[in-house]
Order: sequence, then C-alpha cells, then structure tokens
Amino acid sequence: MSSTTGTVERAFEAALYTDTHDALDTGASILAADPAADPELARRGREFVAAAWRRGWQPADVVRLVRRDLDDVHVRLVSALIREQAPDDRARGPRWTAQVEELAAAEPPARTDRFTQATTVLELYRLLLRLPAVEPLDEPKRHESRRPVSRMLTRIRALLAKAEATGFPEEAEALSAKAQELMARHSIDEALLDAQAPAKDAPGACRIGVEAPYEQAKAVLLDAVAGANHCRAVWNDAFGFSTVVGFEGDLEVVELLYTSLLVQATTAMTRAEAAQRAGGRRRTKTFRQSFLAAYAHRIGTRLAEAAGTQVTDDLLPVLATREVAVTDRVDEMFPETTTTRLRGVSDEAGWTEGAEAADRAQVRARPPLD
Repeated sequence: MSSTTGTVERAFEAALYTDTHDALDTGASILAADPAADPELARRGREFVAAAWRRGWQPADVVRLVRRDLDDVHVRLVSALIREQAPDDRARGPRWTAQVEELAAAEPPARTDRFTQATTVLELYRLLLRLPAVEPLDEPKRHESRRPVSRMLTRIRALLAKAEATGFPEEAEALSAKAQELMARHSIDEALLDAQAPAKDAPGACRIGVEAPYEQAKAVLLDAVAGANHCRAVWNDAFGFSTVVGFEGDLEVVELLYTSLLVQATTAMTRAEAAQRAGGRRRTKTFRQSFLAAYAHRIGTRLAEAAGTQVTDDLLPVLATREVAVTDRVDEMFPETTTTRLRGVSDEAGWTEGAEAADRAQVRARPPLD
C-alpha cells in the first residue's frame, strides 16, 4: 500500500463510518497534512460516483439529494466529480447525457484552506457511501422513424413557456389548451407508430424531482399529469422524487406539462397569497398547502376529462396495449407500494383559490383528433 493510499484509508476509517464531528475533524486533519494524497482522494470520489450509478442512481438524483442534505459547496464538488467520471462511464441514453451536460454550467468548488476542503470532501463521501440501491432506469432505444414526431416537442415547449410568462389568465389558458392538444396528438402518433413498428418499444422510466415544501401536493399534481398522459407515477418521499413509467414520448410531455403547471401554480399562489395578506391574513403555510392541494386535485379532474375527448374507438386497442405494458413495468419495478393521504389541507380560502387557479390554467375540452 502506497503512502498516499494509506493516508486516504486512514482518513476514511476515521470519518466515513461514523456521524460524529470529532471523527470528521480527525479524518480531515489526516488529509490536510498530506497534499500528496489529493489525487488518490479524487480518484476515490470518482469511484463513489460510479458505485452510485451501479446502485441505480442518476446524476440529477444525486445532485438533488446533495443539494437537499448538504450545502452549495458540496453540490459544486459532486457536480465536478460527475463530470470527471463521465469519460470513464459506459454509454448511456440521451436523458442521462442531458443530465451530465447540464452540470457543465456548474461553477467549480471555491479554493479554501486544506482542512475545510477535506471536511467538505469527507461530508460528501459520507453521503455517497450510504446511498441505498434504487430501481435502475434503463432508457429504451427509439426507432429512427420517430425523429420527425419529436419536433412537435419544440412547439409544445414554446407554448408552455409563453403560458408561464404571460400575466393574462385567458392567454395562459389558450396557450395551455393548444399545448395539451399537441401533447395528445403527439401521444397518439407515438402509439400508432408502436402499432406499426416491427419491433415495439418497451416502456421506460424517468425520475422527476418532487421537493419540499408542499411535496405531497406536488406529488399529487405529477401523478395527475402522468395519468392523463398514459403514464404512472410512484412517489419516493424519502429521496424527493417520483419515478414516472411510460413510453418515451409520453414521458417527455409529462415532464413538460408538470413543470409548466407547477410554475403556473406557484405564480398564481403567490398572487393569491399577497391578496390574502393584504386583507390581514397571516396563515401562509396552511394557505399554500391547501392552495396547491386544491390545484392538484382540480387539475387531475380536468386533465382526465380532456384526455378522454382525444380517444376514438379505433385507438382504444392500441392505447389499451400500451397501458397494460406500462402497468406491467410498474409492477416489475415496484412490487410493493403503499398509498398515503394528503395532510395539512385545512384552509378554505386556500382551497378555493387553488381550485380557481387550476380552472384558469387548465385546458378546455376539444373534439376528438382525427
């Protein structure tokens, strides 16, 4: 064993397998006293990252968890480690690649004294070392013939961005309506391509962050959006994300629509809360929780109604086949799930305002697509 490897091993033995501050200080002191151990320390960090991938984690999942449990300096450090490990990683799908590329904009960790730096590294490695195994997400390969269909997503993104930016509820509703129409057409086109393809795609899965505060209401909203777009969502409260299972084209529109509706909900909630506080009310937390719960509930109802208008009798067998495949995939990935009740919904004004905001943001019913 080389001296640098011995330094790292002694620091890890002192600090990584206990939660005490004294142990952390001991490990940091060992590392700070031996600058020659820095390359070995960085190499071990890349190994921790690779081990996280083997346990089913993805770059965005790890960064999200580090941001929740540690500090910004740890986020910068883990982002740098992920980027450094990427060239040694096996080939991944486009969703994974996009997550890594997004980290390219992250600022590198600021230079500081050696003891502080070593403490930061050990705190991060503690978290990475203790990541449990989660369900692996394998991205399905898509047929080359589908590329023209994906162009529609560019139009959908543009419409939703306008809906989020406008200050006029009527305009936001019209833009959201058009976006949902395109989403429905996109989903049906994907289903028909599946039926015609010689080798059908299998359902895939992605993780979408569902973070505090008011994470229960956000999880309900995501579940509603997923269900309306032929997907299923399973919420993991402990790690702050939901796993959405579905066919790739549907997964893309779920991500888009959920993000847009959450932005619109937050904007509407802020305005409604300001009006309530101007009238002398101060129950901010209960108002927000009730607002988002009502918003999610009402969005779910209206999305289900809108989705039903898009399905004609000749499409039912195709969509039913896809729904069975999605259900089987969920059962395979999550053989044991539990249900939870939405708590903290006690503010009548918040519920009323949230339902009204959902009505403004929600799409109108439309005639079935040809």
